[in-house]
Amino acid sequence: METPNPTVNPSSIVDILTLRYDTSIKPNLPKKSWKDFVPIDKPPSIPSIENSICSEIESNLESHNSKDASIALSGGVDSTLVLSLLRKTNPDLKINAVSIKFANSVDETPAAAKIAERFEAEHHVIELENYLSELPKAISIIKLPFWDLHWYYVVKKAKTLSKTIISGDGGDELFGGYTFRYKKFLSLTSENSTPLEKVKAYLQCHERDRVADQENIFNQKCSFSWNSIYNSLLPFFDNNLTRLDQVYLADYNGKLLYNFNPINSRIVNHFEMAQLAPILNNELITNAPHIPSNYKYDLERGIGKLPLRAILEQNNSMSLVSKEKLGFNVNTINLWKSYGHNLCKEFLDNSRIVKDSWINEDWIKKHIDNPDLDVKYVNKFLGLLALEIWYRLFITKEMSSNTTLD
Repeated sequence: METPNPTVNPSSIVDILTLRYDTSIKPNLPKKSWKDFVPIDKPPSIPSIENSICSEIESNLESHNSKDASIALSGGVDSTLVLSLLRKTNPDLKINAVSIKFANSVDETPAAAKIAERFEAEHHVIELENYLSELPKAISIIKLPFWDLHWYYVVKKAKTLSKTIISGDGGDELFGGYTFRYKKFLSLTSENSTPLEKVKAYLQCHERDRVADQENIFNQKCSFSWNSIYNSLLPFFDNNLTRLDQVYLADYNGKLLYNFNPINSRIVNHFEMAQLAPILNNELITNAPHIPSNYKYDLERGIGKLPLRAILEQNNSMSLVSKEKLGFNVNTINLWKSYGHNLCKEFLDNSRIVKDSWINEDWIKKHIDNPDLDVKYVNKFLGLLALEIWYRLFITKEMSSNTTLD
């Protein structure tokens, strides 16, 4: 169904620029309560998890009568696992693996190429000099003001190769993959911490999203309140779950439900492709949250997604995955220096979102020319750039979706 053209929702602007997701979006996946994350005191069945993923792959490809398929291959645990099981269940399928080489960023495509070769997939590399160049087109498709839209480039390329696009989405949320925040959260909290203290610690662990003067970004039409943000997260931390299970609950009900999954679906639908995320099947969405934390995440070694790693080990594929895996990840600071700063200067000077009293011009002027701008502020500015483009596309209607940003 076609997504209707958007209108301005002040709370959505605040949420997107504070949390990087928008709870006004209707999610495709089921919301979860704390009761859905109560651990069942037994180890997970690794063969059952593998069979669940394999069954989802087989039934989906069979229903679409697919003779070929494309997979987004970053080279991490999730995409490598899905590719390995895709080949295991479909030995004769033509598989196209799509990776991205971001300019001025760590190049992980050589590692992805080895993984593709191992599973007899044809490897395609998208070389992106300016990650922001087609942002107006991508925003016109998703109809939301987000800037980090690598999925647009992946699906655009996959459309030329096959009718089905496959991803490893869901591994982080269902099996404890956000290890960079777990240890920090535990260090900032204790078993005696109040729910509000845990909410504040959780937000502090989202280092890319948090700036000290967040409340000063917004102007009079956006009613920003930290209490409102805290209250939206409190249900995830005001319950009987362990601290880590509370983080898993909050993560599941955050960017997965209200950013990654709906955005990816809109892009896939635009390109009229079939979409498959076999880790996000109904069985695992129901059962994986009940897996005890110590079977997902090894605190001492700082390693997550233990069940998925176990499947890779059993299929002799774990050695292919880099220990330093970053995922589809552009170097934001270098992007800022090469293109982002100039584009933000161009679009936020005489900004429509400033003129119409949504965003505070003083905040922009205070930070935009800082030569040592912290990555957190860079993320905020790129968020404002996306909002400005979205506003010009859908509200003032003065911009073409075919505009390229140079």
